[in-house]
Parts: sequence; C-alpha cells; structure tokens
Amino acid sequence: MSYSDFASSRLSRRRFLGAGATLGASALLAGCVSRASMPGKRITLSQWFHQYGEDGTRDAVFRYADQYMKENPDIGIQVQWIPGDYGTKLNTALLVAGGPDVFESSHLSIPMVVAGQVATLDDLYPPDIKRDFLPADLAVNTVDGHIYGVKMVDDTGLIYYRKSLLQKAGFSQQPATFDELIEAAKALNTKSRKGLFLGNDGGTGALVNIAPWSAKQDFLTDDKLVFNTDQTRAVYEKLRDLNATGALLRGAPADWWDPSAFNQGLCAMAWGGLWAYPGIKKFFDDNAKKNGFGSEDIGGMAWPAFDKDGAPATFAGGWSQMVNARSPYLEEAKRFVQWLWIKNQKIQTDWNLAYGFHVPPRQSVAKNAAALNAPVPAQAAKDIANHGGALGPSWTNGMGTALSDAVTNILGGNDSKSELDIAQRKCQRELDRLLR
Repeated sequence: MSYSDFASSRLSRRRFLGAGATLGASALLAGCVSRASMPGKRITLSQWFHQYGEDGTRDAVFRYADQYMKENPDIGIQVQWIPGDYGTKLNTALLVAGGPDVFESSHLSIPMVVAGQVATLDDLYPPDIKRDFLPADLAVNTVDGHIYGVKMVDDTGLIYYRKSLLQKAGFSQQPATFDELIEAAKALNTKSRKGLFLGNDGGTGALVNIAPWSAKQDFLTDDKLVFNTDQTRAVYEKLRDLNATGALLRGAPADWWDPSAFNQGLCAMAWGGLWAYPGIKKFFDDNAKKNGFGSEDIGGMAWPAFDKDGAPATFAGGWSQMVNARSPYLEEAKRFVQWLWIKNQKIQTDWNLAYGFHVPPRQSVAKNAAALNAPVPAQAAKDIANHGGALGPSWTNGMGTALSDAVTNILGGNDSKSELDIAQRKCQRELDRLLR
C-alpha cells in the first residue's frame, strides 16, 4: 500500500524521471481508471481512494463529493474507488498525464517528490493549522521542508488487557517498563491462557519499530541510518527474552490486528489496533452476563518504556490525501483537499469514527470527538499525541524488510550485533540508491 518497492528502492532521485520514459505506453496505462468531464461543470476533478474494508466508507466519500459540488456548482468531483492492488495502480497512473487530481497514499516517498508527482501543500498550513497536526503526521508528509500531504486518518496501537486479571496477579498498576511487562505476562500465564499476544511471529511485525522507540532510539535521521546501536540491540534481545518465557501466545487463529485472540480469552493481554476497540467492547458487553464482566474490564496502554530512561511508544499510521502536481486544475484540487481535511471538521469526525475507529488527525477535532471519550480510546488518543512514532519518506519498504529479517533472526537466536550489521549494510545500499 505504500509506494512500490521499484520506485522507492531501485530508482534514485536522479534516475527516476529517465526511467519513466523507457516504459511502454501500455504498461503505463495498465490498471488506470478512465475519467470523463461531468456535464455542466467547468472542471472535473478525479479523486482516488483505495477500497476500504469498513462498511459505509464508499458511500461516505461519494456523499462528501456531492456536498462539495452543491457548495461549488461549477466543480465536478469524480470519485474512483480502486479495488485490488491500489499501490501499483496508483504508481502507474502517476507516471503519465491524466492521472488522478487528488489521491490518497499511506506513504510519501522521495521518488514521488523528485518525479513531480505530488504538489507542495505548504500554503494549506498557516501556523495555527500546522500546530493542530501531530509532528509525526507532518513529518511523514515532509521532504526538504515542504509538506506534500494532509493526513486523513490516524491509526495507532495499544496493549489491551483485562484489569481484573492483572489485579489478581498482584499488579495494582499497568506495567510501566519492558521488564514489568515480562513479569506480568509470566504471572498471567496459565495452562488454559497465555499471558500476552504480540502476533504469531512473536512480535517482529508489530514491534520492529515500536520497541526501539520505547528506548528513545530511531531508524533514520537527516538521511542517516541510526538504528544500529547498543540500546536497539538490547531492546531486540529483550524481546527474545520475552519469547523465551513461554508466556506469549503463538498460533492464534488471526494475527495481532484482529481482536479474536483477546476476545476469546486465549490471552490476558494483547497488542492490537485502536480500530479493534468497538469490536472488543461489543464482544465483552454481549457476553457480560455469561462471563461476569463486561467492557469495564478492558484496559489499554501504549507499549511501555524500555527502562527508566525510555518512554512509552506506539505508532502513528494511516492515510494522507495528496494532490497530483501534474493536475491541470492544481489550485482547485488543493482547495478541495483543504475543504475536506482541514476545514470540514464534521466530515473529519465522520470519516474517522462513523465507519471504523480512528483518531482524527487534527487535534482540535480529536479532542471534540465524543466517541474518543471512553477511557481506552481517550488514552490511545493521548498516547498517539505524546508518543506516536512514524517513519519518514526516506524509509523504504526494502529497508523495512531488511530490518524485519534481522529481528526475526535475532528472535531465532542469532547474534544481535551481526544481524543489525547486516541490516545496516542492506539499508545503506537502499539509501545510497535513493539519494544519489
């Protein structure tokens, strides 16, 4: 869903434009959706969305478009709902004229900027608006000081836990450090229930970035790799220690982003997404009479600080809306994006909370969202604001794969220094190709 590996890892800043010219026209146009002018409109903007799995989202984006056209009768909005491999189709469409005027993306990349595929949106961010977005949300859409996107959705993760079980195990408060989390997981482990679920891979996919963030470590700063440190190695080794306790659930029917393992009582604590909260709450309340507890027994917390010198951590993920720099209607497209994701607070609340369960990126909107007032979502919204991390445009899929492979091998028993050395060499090659 992020920018393709081909664009981000195999094309340098200098070579990207030249590569497009060598591709055949049929390859460029494959998968593109046709667009046509709407009758009676001065101009027609094409807007692309990937196919969301949440019921009601498709109808919502068409409704937003209809509202905008009523307020701006000379502008047509042609919404394209793109099924299948959205990333590949978008990459293809952006290489040629006639692509979407407005589109969403989960990851801005440097090649997109260098190729002139995304327009700068700096003028949409006066100081008061800029302050209303999280630093992480601005960073993921910024290259060389210029902003190229507006965050539409903020996703984040947390550890769900059963309050009563934690208390019965002797913990009056939620774990505050990695060591305390390990002790809690072991204490909550029984013959019929595991203490903690981090995903069927033992936490590699969920925590490859988050766990180092909890030790105040990062991955790429000012186009320099910074993850190969003693502290990062210690974090991954601690994750290996946690796996060795036998307190982690493995082989769950679904992975960490699905709440079924927690709902079914297969574990007492589980890393998951905020998007899962409504389903967890409903399941607990629907079964309250049978089980003797309902959703009041659900607690939530960010990943705990690695140690006393660390800090809680989570991710600030989601999607951003961008404007095609090649659009013949550049200013109109920018005004439409501004209307949707900066000015229209009602739509921002509706989009984030009426269909799925996300945090509106504008902090003023999030603070006024009634659905986020319950204790668990309120804590998650606070944690993403204070501790949410994100990887910037210079971090590629190839780098992520190299680091994930290293963590998998570390959890399997390999030497952490050797594995991170290998990952750093792979990532450096990726970065050199990207930036030269």
